[in-house]
Amino acid sequence: MEFQIPEKVQYIIDTLMNNGFEAYAVGGCVRDMILGKIPEDWDITTSAKPQDVKRIFRRTVDTGIAHGTVTVLLDKEHYEVTTYRLDGIYEDNRHPKEVSFTSDLKEDLRRRDFTINAMAYNPTDGIIDIYGGMEDLKNKLIRCVGDPFERFDEDALRLLRAVRFSAQLEFCIEEETKEAIKAKAELLRNISAERIRTELTKLLVSDHPDRLRLIYELGISKVILPEFDKMMVTEQKNIHHAYSVGEHTIRTVMAVAGSISENRFSSHERVILRWTMLLHDIEKPTTITLGKDGQNHFYGHQEKGAVTAKRILKDLKFDNDTLDAVVHLVRWHDYRFTLSPKGIRKAAAKIGKDYMRLLFEVNYADTSGKNPKRNAEKFKQLEEAKRLYGEMIEKNECVSLKELKISGKDLIAAGFKPGRKMGLILNRLLNAVLEDPSLNDKEVLLNLAKSINK
Repeated sequence: MEFQIPEKVQYIIDTLMNNGFEAYAVGGCVRDMILGKIPEDWDITTSAKPQDVKRIFRRTVDTGIAHGTVTVLLDKEHYEVTTYRLDGIYEDNRHPKEVSFTSDLKEDLRRRDFTINAMAYNPTDGIIDIYGGMEDLKNKLIRCVGDPFERFDEDALRLLRAVRFSAQLEFCIEEETKEAIKAKAELLRNISAERIRTELTKLLVSDHPDRLRLIYELGISKVILPEFDKMMVTEQKNIHHAYSVGEHTIRTVMAVAGSISENRFSSHERVILRWTMLLHDIEKPTTITLGKDGQNHFYGHQEKGAVTAKRILKDLKFDNDTLDAVVHLVRWHDYRFTLSPKGIRKAAAKIGKDYMRLLFEVNYADTSGKNPKRNAEKFKQLEEAKRLYGEMIEKNECVSLKELKISGKDLIAAGFKPGRKMGLILNRLLNAVLEDPSLNDKEVLLNLAKSINK
């Protein structure tokens, strides 16, 4: 089996081999090539020691030299080249206490996480598959290399990576590997929030985020997102719902932003939307009440959910842009649009134009996860809200202070005193324009401001 590998990767492999060393592309890039996908990253493993790699290539960076990794720079691209190694004892379920180098590729592949990531390739030797990775790819299985209990003790993040790979590749997790995950889930407490965030996000933005069920079934969410466990066991006795809070949540995550190939949203928007749906009903379990109508109600879950979402995202060390957007959408996810031009203008003023397209998508996904027998009217109302919003945008109607044809500077120039009262006047002018867009004229607004100021 022969594959096309990038010219520069081939150059590094050839150069190392011409200097008397073994060298292979290794890990995920080999897996992706076999699956017919274009690898995002290319990792190279070699029998050459780090000092040999530095001697052979003119431009290198010591990125992880203690662990045998040297980055080779070719033009503006960089490639990680790592010496075959044996890992010593793992004391923190994350890092080996010490690393020793070996000249045996088999030993290097043995320390890797899953069989499908433990294959090497170069055009001379073809695929090196010692641990059955090809067979597991064929059978669509995620299986640990060797003893799964040992592999998870070495790096507990592998527990979550197993589920993430199952979502990205649409593979099943092999039974013994599953049992080991259940037994070792608590070890995830030793893993940094940043690493957990990265794996959870990759799972969420994949085309199979319904594998969230696995993080519940295998005991992972109990450790990294206990609120999700509560959602999974909270039933919704309500005519608008047919599923538990957790099942509803999973269905909404699946429905939001479409498949990756549809490319309807940027990658950052996709992250925002998927996290919003995961967290939108996070506080339903704590706000559940039984009404006189015999129905469950969840009053205030939106606002309380926004507070909890902010805490979770902060704990996971999210950037502020993503955090602010998700929290905002969680807060407004249940907004009921008034289906009139004025109602849509007021919605856009409250929620913000920057968020309306995303909120419509959230609304669509939320409805998709409700009672299918009662969804038709809700979808119809959503389409009407989107139509009205499109008209508003087409007419370029004002829905914010920055779009008013008059500013604080204009009012000062007309003799108004700066201060709190001026802010109140500007807000009243905006409210007037939301009622009647034709009032958004500088002269008209100035006269209106004078009448308000009397």
